[in-house]
Amino acid sequence: MRLHRCSTFRRVVVAAAFSTLGPIALSLQAGGQSAILGKPSDQKELACNVPDGFSVAAVGDVLTPQPFSMIADPQFQHSADILRNADIGFGNFEGNIIDIRYFKGYPAGSLDDVDITGTPDLAKSLKSMGFKMMSHANNHSTDWGIEGMFLTDRALDEAGIVHAGTGENRAAARAARYLNTPKGRVGLVSLASTVGPNSMALAPVGEAPGRPGVDALRTTRYVLVTAEMMRDLRKIRDAQPKGSSGSFGEKENPNELTMFGTHYRVGEHTGLTFEMNTVDLHEILTAIRQGKLNSDFVIVTIHAHDPGNWSELPADFLPALAHDAIDAGADMFIGHGPHRLRGIEIYKGKPIFYSLGNLIYQDQLQQPMTESLYEDLKLDPRQTTDADLGMEFVEHDFPDVVYYQSVIAVSEFRQGQVSEIKLYPLDLGFTSRFADKGVPRLASPEVARTILERLQRLSHPYGTTISIEQNIGVVRISNGS
Repeated sequence: MRLHRCSTFRRVVVAAAFSTLGPIALSLQAGGQSAILGKPSDQKELACNVPDGFSVAAVGDVLTPQPFSMIADPQFQHSADILRNADIGFGNFEGNIIDIRYFKGYPAGSLDDVDITGTPDLAKSLKSMGFKMMSHANNHSTDWGIEGMFLTDRALDEAGIVHAGTGENRAAARAARYLNTPKGRVGLVSLASTVGPNSMALAPVGEAPGRPGVDALRTTRYVLVTAEMMRDLRKIRDAQPKGSSGSFGEKENPNELTMFGTHYRVGEHTGLTFEMNTVDLHEILTAIRQGKLNSDFVIVTIHAHDPGNWSELPADFLPALAHDAIDAGADMFIGHGPHRLRGIEIYKGKPIFYSLGNLIYQDQLQQPMTESLYEDLKLDPRQTTDADLGMEFVEHDFPDVVYYQSVIAVSEFRQGQVSEIKLYPLDLGFTSRFADKGVPRLASPEVARTILERLQRLSHPYGTTISIEQNIGVVRISNGS
């Protein structure tokens, strides 16, 4: 897979699909640049409007069943102070805040994944940790159904944390949410490309009401194969009983094939490629533009495991999406989801973090565990505790130290653009005992260098230079970069 695949096909489809939508139609800039909303003369309305020195401290996934802000360890508290001292502390809240003793709903997440819960006091702990804004669009938002999602949203509201990405219907889930600060009004648009089909918020149509859920960006995943491979796949398809492959009755495309739920396409190289749903893309860019016109600074964030947690490179649609989001008014683009770090890009003076990994990751402490997960891991609940299951799950799905090494990224803005990014390395204790694993602490010099050198390598293809200064990564951006 090429890192900077140009989504020419996707852009042509977008332009064609929305060429008749009037003043909000998507248009293409000369030279194949990103699709933007509105007219070029409107760009002054989309400018960043915060005073020099405005700062955002951003992290990736926050996944824990219990409050943690009171931990006395100095290295932990130093990491919390980094969030508290910024104008905005941001992270992705992955899970649900419910009291299982009184909850009347039921598990509704994936059968082969943990249904994440957090105790009722978790939201206040997040607030005291320094979080002012959090995304809530991810693949665990409805682990406990719509009831759990709404209870979580209410808990975040009561704690005073502005959140986005879920709502009563698709428009509400897509909408920007706002925080008024002494330095300006900050908007947040949150979406997810990794989300279950029953979690997606739906718009009302006719007499059918809208469905509560998550702001979803649907994508189609194609496996790229050679022409010879495609011929072999067609032979396999044609040998199946009629209708069993899932492709019969479709109009034949010599360069594409769908079989057993997998989409194949002939390409120059083998690998994976993704295409964004054009309706979702248009509505998301509209929400970003709306959010920026109503505020001084906008954060756009996506929960995207694509192409998989195994990959240190983002899926090829993400750079195109990030650029489109910034062209539509975003001042920062923050990715999370794969539980590992990915590269950093500066586009038109705005930072793009393709994944910030984890701040806190305590999947192993989740309880209760559902029967389906015991079954998936072939464990007997009569002979295994939830804790044993949790550790088995983590060791099976996240067996490498890279999932437990991360950063806090502090971006400072001047003259409407990012001027400096400081990257504070975190060690989440990959080898720690069961109860302490996944808790963030500022990394030792040796571990810090390992983390930052990895980020240097991952960010180099985007033209981003990271220097290492006193165990901190620093990205300095000159005006006009």
